[in-house]
Amino acid sequence: MVMSASLLQAATIASAAVCAGGLAALAALALSRGSAAYGSGYSARTSRAMEDLFLFVSPRKLAERAAVCAVAVGLLVFALCGGVSGGSGAVLARIALSLACGAAVLAAPSRVVSVLRARRRARFEGQFEGALMDMGNALRSGFSIMQAMEHVAGNSEAPLSEEFAATLHQTRVGVPFEDALRNMAERVQSEDLSLAVLAVETARRTGGNLAEVFDSISATIRARLRIKARVKTLTAQGRMQGVVLTVMPVALAFVLSALQPGMFDPFVRSAAGVAVLAAAATLLVLGAISIRKIVSIDI
Repeated sequence: MVMSASLLQAATIASAAVCAGGLAALAALALSRGSAAYGSGYSARTSRAMEDLFLFVSPRKLAERAAVCAVAVGLLVFALCGGVSGGSGAVLARIALSLACGAAVLAAPSRVVSVLRARRRARFEGQFEGALMDMGNALRSGFSIMQAMEHVAGNSEAPLSEEFAATLHQTRVGVPFEDALRNMAERVQSEDLSLAVLAVETARRTGGNLAEVFDSISATIRARLRIKARVKTLTAQGRMQGVVLTVMPVALAFVLSALQPGMFDPFVRSAAGVAVLAAAATLLVLGAISIRKIVSIDI
């Protein structure tokens, strides 16, 4: 009887070990396939965006580093929240929170590329108004449109000089001038540039005066920039309030934890506490997004 009970216990342990090994193998296989799919998908989505920003970094390497950082952040959050201590519900809640943090880190590179692209576009638009005036003056001096663009490319700063130089290079290797301008407008994604490209195409077909067209577009862009600056000034208080309301709860939590260690143990060592923290973080993110939408005014 004792022998059969021992055999049954050994068989149970062996079965549990086999099941755990199988689950671990399936998890490793799923993680490997998921990582490969994420890397290829990320490369397909961001390779063009990286090239448009003149950032010659391998997207696959960037994706691999993002995956490593996501795993590290997930493990760190899991350890800071108490690890495997407490009940099963608390452990599952910590795992869910860690996975959410890791997913946020995985999505961060795409967001960074979007922010860099928006900043580059803003710098381009700030330079484009003066470039149009220079091109108009060059055309009045007898230059062709290509010579005017070469003059602007050689006497401007990045990113405008890079975009104009890339457009001129395309025309030299056989790309039609109109197609090269459309490619530049697609890279920059600026309404001002798209308007200028459309005006150039129309003027070249109808024989209009490009110098006067550039002066008119330059005046329009100057007025839009002035209005944008005014709107930015008026919404500065709202944007600062959004930053303060988002950062203040997190900073207050760190200060209270430093002043009285163990105050947040009930939150990180129970399923309900972890759920409350996750809900608070979600509400903070939603509030920040809402405030950003309110103070972002399209002109």
